[in-house]
Amino acid sequence: MKGLIGAFSVVLLLVGCSVSEDAVFKVLEKNPARFAQVIQKAQTELRKAAQEQQVAEEKKQRDEELKNPKKPEIAENRAVRGDRNAPIQLVEYSDFQCPYCQRGANTVEELRKKYGAKMSFVFKNLPLPFHPNAMPAAKRFEAIAMQSSEKAYKFHDEVFANQKELSGDKADKFLDATAKKVGANVEKMKKDMEGDEVKNRIAADMAEANKFGIQGTPGFVIGGVTLKGAFPIEEFDKVIQQRGLSSN
Repeated sequence: MKGLIGAFSVVLLLVGCSVSEDAVFKVLEKNPARFAQVIQKAQTELRKAAQEQQVAEEKKQRDEELKNPKKPEIAENRAVRGDRNAPIQLVEYSDFQCPYCQRGANTVEELRKKYGAKMSFVFKNLPLPFHPNAMPAAKRFEAIAMQSSEKAYKFHDEVFANQKELSGDKADKFLDATAKKVGANVEKMKKDMEGDEVKNRIAADMAEANKFGIQGTPGFVIGGVTLKGAFPIEEFDKVIQQRGLSSN
């Protein structure tokens, strides 16, 4: 009942009323069910308003980024899928253990099939602290990338296709077996994954994601515009069309 009183007080205050807790309690005692409905309706309207505000803010941000595109750093030694000079550049900030990132990986494949040689893709690392096997996977990906971009992305595909294997206590064995499966030199990978180059690259990825306002995963920069979340392919298409990239 106390939570209901507080919520009802908030509703009244939002419409300009000032009310004491005792007064609210007396009213609620007479017809608590009716006022519970009022509170529920008010909460629904507040959520709707918050969602509308979020959509408006995202649109404002997208409009600004269409005018002033973000520019992720793509080093020469970075593993890139496709032609790094392709007109459509897709960069993803991802976590190998995040289930939404698995969905994002599937969307990326849809986009690559749709746009073909017009699109390049770069996987960047944003391992979240509550996914204990995300960082080990990220380190292996970057260590394999030092050997071969092709093998690194095969590793990427295999890990996401079998993501459930990262939840158990045999995740390291799975990751090493996957590295071997894609043809990587596992001994070299294990050495390189603990080196400064890999650690610095992952740290730079995480800092860049933060700079672009990407806190969760997956996050994308498509044609210089950020998309935060596992959006369907249609949202990427909209940005590509708005930027006029598909005709290049």
